[in-house]
Amino acid sequence: MKLTVWTYEGPPHVGAMRVATAMKGLHYVLHAPQGDTYADLLFTMIERRNHRPPVSYTTFQARDLGSDTATLFKTACQDAVDRFDPQAIIVGASCTAELIQDDPAGLAETMDLKIPVIALELPSYSRKENFGADETFYQIVRGLAAPQDRTARIICNLLGPTALGFRNRDDVEELTGLLSDLGVDVNVVAPLGATPADIARLPAAHFNVLMYPETGEAAARWLEKTYGQPFTKTVPIGVAATRDFIAEVQAITGLTATADESRLRLPWWSASVDSTYLTGKRVFLFGDGTHVCAMARMARDEMGFEVAGLGCYNREQARAVRAVARDMGVEALITDDYLEVEQAIEALAPEMIMGTQMERHIGKRLGIPCAVISAPVHVQDYPARYSPVMGFEGANVIFDTLVHPLVMGLEEHLLTMFRDDFEFHDAAGPSHHGGHAPVAMSDASGGSISGKMMPDEAPSVAEGSNVIWLSDAERELKKIPFFVRGKARRNTEAFAAQKGLQQISLDTLYEAKAHYAR
Repeated sequence: MKLTVWTYEGPPHVGAMRVATAMKGLHYVLHAPQGDTYADLLFTMIERRNHRPPVSYTTFQARDLGSDTATLFKTACQDAVDRFDPQAIIVGASCTAELIQDDPAGLAETMDLKIPVIALELPSYSRKENFGADETFYQIVRGLAAPQDRTARIICNLLGPTALGFRNRDDVEELTGLLSDLGVDVNVVAPLGATPADIARLPAAHFNVLMYPETGEAAARWLEKTYGQPFTKTVPIGVAATRDFIAEVQAITGLTATADESRLRLPWWSASVDSTYLTGKRVFLFGDGTHVCAMARMARDEMGFEVAGLGCYNREQARAVRAVARDMGVEALITDDYLEVEQAIEALAPEMIMGTQMERHIGKRLGIPCAVISAPVHVQDYPARYSPVMGFEGANVIFDTLVHPLVMGLEEHLLTMFRDDFEFHDAAGPSHHGGHAPVAMSDASGGSISGKMMPDEAPSVAEGSNVIWLSDAERELKKIPFFVRGKARRNTEAFAAQKGLQQISLDTLYEAKAHYAR
């Protein structure tokens, strides 16, 4: 383990919480020290849920370690059953409680609680949140699914959506409508919205739709092996992938109905004159493996972008991400260290980032626009409106998600072109904010010149460097588009250091540009 400011994934018990919070009639008894209840905020504050997770904590303290913490756990179990009357409970330990080895599973089994008790063994120091969600859902399905007769009408289950997932709620609604067009009804959506009784009905379906491999693949594979239910392999993100998904469903079911594409706008919009000026934009993708793989193909094949680099933070999806990277002609970055991701982005200097909340912050620091395409995300990426990323409507949403940051970037570039204008110079502030009036500057006679830009003649010293930028070179540097300005500055400083120069003049800037253009 290591200390970090940001993390892409929490410990595996947070993944278990995502499953428990998504379901109904299920309670999670978590053996954890006081302080581990912070995870509640992920759901109530960030996801904006109207109720707290169905989790009971033992919340033992340091003074309890010298006594019987096992009794604390058994008391918490009994209190949870008496108070919440769940259909089933899951029991486990947080990463800290794992160290005291109280064996929550064995303790719960000796209590004769009269309801199913599902034990979780989550290796907190070798695996992380997505694994915890996948393993928890698998154990729930394995413990509760019961043999069922197949229905006469073809039905399916939607597997994988959880609480705190990226647009999971809206993806479920979009796929339910898409499958209905194909003549397929949804039997159970799980874990999101499912009860333990619903889990028992999973085997009645003819096949399973695996929406998110990170959180549903283990259960899908077990259902295939145990009950002969095939599951879909295509994640329907993007126009082409959605059509491939439809073809896969038709192959499994033998149905020939087609889906309604009347709402689909992306193909025409991405080929329109307003979008073609974005063709060839270099993008860098990072996030969970499923969304990165799907979005990379969509960015290249449907938006006309150039994929400059991609990667994922969850190592369980590393093989799939590396395969996509080879197809794109780039090397995959597999890491959970956001500092490595930042270094890769800085070196590649893409024109847009497609990433998580972390990459949004990285983009702000580097001056590169970012479109959020994957968890982890913050509150603004759990919109109140309908906003899926799967299916045909999802393709429309993604088009807006990817185009808007670039359009704003072009707007900033236009402001850069007019940097010497009285209204748009750096000291004026945003022109659309009434509180930022242009700064009045003094003229030679001591009077004021309202809004006229007076260039700063003082040379600037590059941060972390002894090289001095002269004012004419600094002004010229500001004319370079913001999304490559940082790279131009670094290249010029490296060129000056190589030549033994202490100052960067306008000529030095031009010489460096010519040198790196060769």
